[in-house]
Amino acid sequence: MATTHTRPTRTAKHGTAAGLAVFAAVMLFLVGLLDIFRGIMAIAEDDIFVTTANYVFEFDLTGWGWIHLILGAVSVIVALGLFQAATWARVLGVALAGLIIITNFLTLPQYPIWSVVMIALSGFVIWALCTVRRDDLA
Repeated sequence: MATTHTRPTRTAKHGTAAGLAVFAAVMLFLVGLLDIFRGIMAIAEDDIFVTTANYVFEFDLTGWGWIHLILGAVSVIVALGLFQAATWARVLGVALAGLIIITNFLTLPQYPIWSVVMIALSGFVIWALCTVRRDDLA
């Protein structure tokens, strides 16, 4: 007796889920890459950053540079895991995007417009990773 295997039908829901997962991976990769560049600029103590007096979260610019560099490098690695639809990458992606939001909030006075852009991109990453269900990606 021969058994017939039926393929699961692909619906628009699966296409949307796959698109959101790729969107999140690309955005996290870009956020990580841009954070790496920002970290290098801060470590080199470039004159791009604004110095503000009497800010509550006043930290050394070189220290912030290392934090951004490390977060960016880990984000790029996690983004590569997201392209493989790995569950660990989704969990770490949400956590890293949250950390990137916090660090960019704390560095708002040094680079305000860029920090707001990075916060928005990281928010989109969190939204995309949290709305896609695992069974929609299978």
